Amino acid sequence: MASIGSSYKKYQIRTRDPNPKTSALLVIDMQNHFSSIAKPIIPSITSTIQTCRQASIPIIFTRHCHKSLSDHGMLGEWWANDLIIDGTHESKLMNEIGRKEDELVIEKNTYSGFKGTALEETLRELGVEEVIVTGVMTNLCCETTAREAFVRGFRVFFSTDATATSDKVLHEATLMNMAYGFAYLVDSNSLKRALLL
Repeated sequence: MASIGSSYKKYQIRTRDPNPKTSALLVIDMQNHFSSIAKPIIPSITSTIQTCRQASIPIIFTRHCHKSLSDHGMLGEWWANDLIIDGTHESKLMNEIGRKEDELVIEKNTYSGFKGTALEETLRELGVEEVIVTGVMTNLCCETTAREAFVRGFRVFFSTDATATSDKVLHEATLMNMAYGFAYLVDSNSLKRALLL
């Protein structure tokens, strides 16, 4: 697992706070399959979720799963022995993140939260112009979803301490990429200050 706190400031090129009136929080793939990577960021991600609830920011969870052995595309080539099959314990969201019954879950079967899903339509219907990206894995589903959000015209905020992956180098590489061309870097404390104080 790799996530970092304040050291991300060295990558920060631009700073901005999210607008709570036009933001949504995306919680990417916090599933049992990724529990060893995700457990260390539970305090940061639950703090971020709570902050967004208090600020009346909609929260959308994604869940990565495959309905069959034929809906995996290139992921089958890359992760043939590690696919997440729908209906298994591994495919379920972790209880620790405390999703509420009325909070939306978008199912996806690739790295992007947008491809083949109703995520963009849902965000547009909610009047969302900005997304805050959290979850796992930093360099795969979180980064791909953040990049797609950016090219679809959403302002992106990328959490440094509520995202995680298998290796610190990969985590930091994503933060450098995000800060350079795609997203404002934030953490759970900066979001709390920006949205609640």
